[in-house]
Amino acid sequence: MGELPLDINIQEPRWDQRTFLGRARHFFTVTDPRNLLLSGAQLEASRNIVQNYRAGIVTPGLTEDQLWRAKYVYDSAFHPDTGEKVVLIGRMSAQVPMNMTITGCMLIFYRQTPTVVFWQWLNQSFNAVVNYSNRSGDAPITVRQLGMAYVSATTGAVATALGLKSLTKHLPPLVGRFVPFAAVAAANCINIPLMRQRELQVGIPVTNEQGQRLGHSVAAAKKGIFQVVISRICMAIPAMAIPPVIMDTLEKKDFLKDEGWWSLSVRGGLRGHSASLLFCYSSIHVSRLEPELRAQIQEQNPSIEVVYYNKGL
Repeated sequence: MGELPLDINIQEPRWDQRTFLGRARHFFTVTDPRNLLLSGAQLEASRNIVQNYRAGIVTPGLTEDQLWRAKYVYDSAFHPDTGEKVVLIGRMSAQVPMNMTITGCMLIFYRQTPTVVFWQWLNQSFNAVVNYSNRSGDAPITVRQLGMAYVSATTGAVATALGLKSLTKHLPPLVGRFVPFAAVAAANCINIPLMRQRELQVGIPVTNEQGQRLGHSVAAAKKGIFQVVISRICMAIPAMAIPPVIMDTLEKKDFLKDEGWWSLSVRGGLRGHSASLLFCYSSIHVSRLEPELRAQIQEQNPSIEVVYYNKGL
């Protein structure tokens, strides 16, 4: 068996992203919760395989399947720009179990003020970790900026939830079930821009198709953050806007009239299908970049019309 060739493009997903099956296999591999059980040594081994391969060094005896496995393990645990190992609950592999648990509980415990406050606070604490861990670029963010983003998002979510809860007291119970979704949507509009404000100040890296850095762009940062805010809200719709209607019907059945573990399992399960999140690269036309960066790129690479950037999670 010969040595593995160096022309395998591990910058792109393994499967064709133009097909539903290809996208599904990619999403499930990146967000596989089993990666949370890997040891530090296994994560480091995967990082070494990927970094060596990108540098033109093939680990002896390495197969293509092992290379792709190492690439997805690496992507699930390390930041693509800084190379830092991401804290456990901020990793791609933690998104499904964490989101299922927290969002399921927000949809269940929405009637009492103390539980609304607790679960909105916990959700925004988790979001703060995720937003910081999966920010775009490698620009540092200060403790003060982190604190401001965390406090602002948590306050905004709790205030929105409590305000809407008070307004829905005299409305049908079904309306009250949508309060968690509204609070989460409002908090995303606060949390993400604040947590990634440094990117709006210094920009994020933009690259050519081969991944070579061409400079930093604030325009790309603005577009990326806007895309993330919208996608977060849209991804919450199947999990937080549809289940309330389903649960309102199911709870009229005897087996879901209590608040036991069976009820919790059903509601949490309704959340699981849309909890798959991953890093996603996006593109922007050179003409939409800052004049200085646009001129620099056109001078050095006149044939480039589109550049790429990591928009974050």
